[in-house]
Amino acid sequence: MSIVTDMPILARHSGVWDGYYRYYDKQGNKIDEHRSRLLCRFRSDDEYHQTNYYYWQDGKKEVRDFPTGYDPQKKHILFTGTIEGWAAELMLDEHARTVMLYWVRPAEGIHLYEMIQISDCGHKRNRVWHWFRNDELFQRTLIDERKVADEWRDFEHSAELAYKDIAQS
Repeated sequence: MSIVTDMPILARHSGVWDGYYRYYDKQGNKIDEHRSRLLCRFRSDDEYHQTNYYYWQDGKKEVRDFPTGYDPQKKHILFTGTIEGWAAELMLDEHARTVMLYWVRPAEGIHLYEMIQISDCGHKRNRVWHWFRNDELFQRTLIDERKVADEWRDFEHSAELAYKDIAQS
């Protein structure tokens, strides 16, 4: 078995996604926003790898890389490195749209829960992050994304997003 056959919902996420991240404090006030391009790829039967490119309106850019391992017994991927945690399909979702994640940023002393819903057409997805520090929610992130390409290899070494004003997106 492989990730692609064991995790068909996650397999639908393979490709290049452009999106928009919005961060809110626990009172609901927007505290940050930026554009993104994510490369979501399966490099082999047991390796999912994600690279995130972030772009702020003021010109700031950041790249975060997330290699994973795979646990075929539990049928979930494992994150190690910058973040530690797992991603698994929500088997109770009879519509086969939901992936759940739990991850920790050990250096920052925080943990997050993430829920991802992919559309039936596979070209739109929405994500919600709940951030916790000392067992208290302190922040939420809302992410809206559209798939711009199924084939990530064309973008792997040139993922630079043609930046547009955030307000126009």
